[in-house]
Parts: sequence; C-alpha cells; structure tokens
Amino acid sequence: MDLISLSDGDNGLRVRVLGRRSPGVLHLHDQLDAEVVITSSFVNGRLAMSLFPADLEHWSRALDLLAEGQDICWKDDDHSPEIRIQPHNEEHETPAVYVEDPGRSCVSVFLPMNLEEDWIDKQRRLLGRVTQEWPSEVLQSSPGVYKWRR
Repeated sequence: MDLISLSDGDNGLRVRVLGRRSPGVLHLHDQLDAEVVITSSFVNGRLAMSLFPADLEHWSRALDLLAEGQDICWKDDDHSPEIRIQPHNEEHETPAVYVEDPGRSCVSVFLPMNLEEDWIDKQRRLLGRVTQEWPSEVLQSSPGVYKWRR
C-alpha cells in the first residue's frame, strides 16, 4: 500500500508500506517495513526502509507544512533515505523531490514533477489508509517498557 505516491508520468516517487516488521512481537509490532521507489526516464531505484508510528505522525505534520508552501525534510535520521519536498521549486517552477541515501549507497536523486493541484490532499488520503490498515497497537510507557493498547 502506498504511503506516498507522487508522479507526473515521467518522474515518480513512491513510498510503499509492505507490512508489519514483526507482528505479535511487542516491541517491534508497530514497526512497518517499507520501500522507497524512484522512477524516471533516466534512473530507477528502490531502497528499503522502516517506519515507526512517529514517522507517520511526522509525515502528517510535513503535509501540513507543504500545504502552507514550506519545504520539508522527512526521515532525516542517517538510517533511512532522506526525502525532501519543495512545493515550488523556482528553477523548474514545479514541485520537486530530492531523495538521498546517506547511510548506505550515498546516492541522491532530484526529481522535478508537474503534479496536479490536489497532490497534497491525495497524500493525506494515502496516509489515512495506511494508518487505518496498520494502526498503532503498542504503547511505550517508558523507555524499553511496552504494552498492548487493547
């Protein structure tokens, strides 16, 4: 299931959620396996990543900032691909995405995209579907202490 899906037909960025990392294992249950998929006429790539409930909350806040016209940086943690999005890149006069993998491959990709006007609302709907499919079911009451929400 897509968490992020941005494409103009020529360039694309998708973050696909593949499922829970370790269903039923209390301290890992809410961690999601995911992948970043880059497509363009020049380069195609795929990077593995993990998502925690806090990452989904950060993505929600990032969408709010994008809606206000601000640039965002999501997943800037040295262990995951870093995704930066500009709602308006002045040089290309379009939204633009920059993906960098500093922790493993050291590769970066810049993708200007001609996106539809409602692209941020579409990303919010995708986030809603992901959080509905894989709701957080574990509480961390203190560092290293977990319990089921039920």
